[in-house]
Amino acid sequence: MLLVPAWAQQVSIELGKSPLPLNQYYTISVRLQNQQLQEYTPFPDIEGFKKSNKYSTTKTIVTGGSTTTILTITQNYAALEEGEYVVKPFSMKVNGQAVQSQGMEVTVTPLQANAPQRSNQPDLITPEADQEQEVEQSVEFIDKEDNAFLTVYTNKDEVFVGEGVNVVLYFYLAEADQRLLDFHDFANQLNTMLRQIKQPHAWEETFDFTEITPENVLVRGEPYLRFRLYETMLYPLSNEPFRFPQLQLQMIKYKVAKNPSLVEEDRQEGYKIFYSRPKEVLVKQLPPHPLRDVVPVGDYTLRERLSKRSVPVNKSFRFTFEVVGEGNIAAIMAPEPRVPTGLEFYPADVRQDVTKRDGSVSGAKSFTFAVLPREPGDYRMDKILEWIYFSPTTASYDTLRPTLQVQVTGASDSDALVLSRDLGPFYNIIENEDNTLVSLHEFDEVKRYTNIILLLLLAVAAFVFLKK
Repeated sequence: MLLVPAWAQQVSIELGKSPLPLNQYYTISVRLQNQQLQEYTPFPDIEGFKKSNKYSTTKTIVTGGSTTTILTITQNYAALEEGEYVVKPFSMKVNGQAVQSQGMEVTVTPLQANAPQRSNQPDLITPEADQEQEVEQSVEFIDKEDNAFLTVYTNKDEVFVGEGVNVVLYFYLAEADQRLLDFHDFANQLNTMLRQIKQPHAWEETFDFTEITPENVLVRGEPYLRFRLYETMLYPLSNEPFRFPQLQLQMIKYKVAKNPSLVEEDRQEGYKIFYSRPKEVLVKQLPPHPLRDVVPVGDYTLRERLSKRSVPVNKSFRFTFEVVGEGNIAAIMAPEPRVPTGLEFYPADVRQDVTKRDGSVSGAKSFTFAVLPREPGDYRMDKILEWIYFSPTTASYDTLRPTLQVQVTGASDSDALVLSRDLGPFYNIIENEDNTLVSLHEFDEVKRYTNIILLLLLAVAAFVFLKK
């Protein structure tokens, strides 16, 4: 054993023994005599060893009427393999004072049969046996009441079919109780809870987040940490209510030391299960309407764009019908145009932008139609396109109609080619491409000549072979 004294034996560093078997701990200990521990720096890392558990002991020795108290903090080190190792010189700061150690060489020998892991604690003071009284002190842990709860939050208790419901799984923890609880096997438990949250008759838009970070909130005026475990937006497809059963989440719950100290573990690990309350959201059928079963639900406005306000006959233009607002954007279908004589509508190009933020799903979905005019005249878009939806805010049906119109100039030309339509940049290069006609039988001719050449080569090879 190596003992490094300081302050007239008031504080010392003790290094473990060498050699030692592979299945025993090497130790470094700090001992304080007749002192209270206020603070100390971490124990050093040793190359070839891994830090294991740390513990402390307190001895009270009464000798001839005088009392000596010795506090020992010991760090165990497990050797990774046999061999020769060096504990380099190091220092630790204990109660604000630096304590030095010169280090040592350590030999780790093969496993020793029937040798349990030992803490290797030597005695600093060894008075006569008949003069000492030793009192061991142990830590007492108590189960402190926590202020935490699990809940399923919905922003609405009643919705129409197709109207979105924001569903969030929260865990609340009082700021003062942060050290009492930790998450445990969270990924597996979350998957189990999500299977219970899922609704078979709903369209789901899940909110994406990569990590769970606490939010600072007030609950009945008290500061809490709120953990958003999962969030989604559910759109009911029928009038069957959403039912969320009681969920459970197992957390690590710590007991705390009745008399905490810097040297002893001041928490003892255990478990506690938190339960949410069952919840139900009622779903109402939409009011009667011919399109009740297919009409989109949400609060929307219209944005419209024309590529040209005035175009000649047989020159195409583009019209964009964009629905903007809050609702199930992904489920919005394109309006069906009522095409008048003199115009040709082609299938729309679709673009969608969805934003999930602050408990709502909003965005825009645009439908851009390519239109080819065949007859001159003024064409109002509101006579061609309209989009009916149901607003849950007003509990009524509404219609979006465009206000723009296009003027087609020129004379009617029934023999115009369909290619006069603007088909995009791919077809703009046609004027620069070679338009030489190629025979459809060109490949057959190449094949015929190839076969003739192969037969000639085969004949020559046979002639050479027979001659030799």
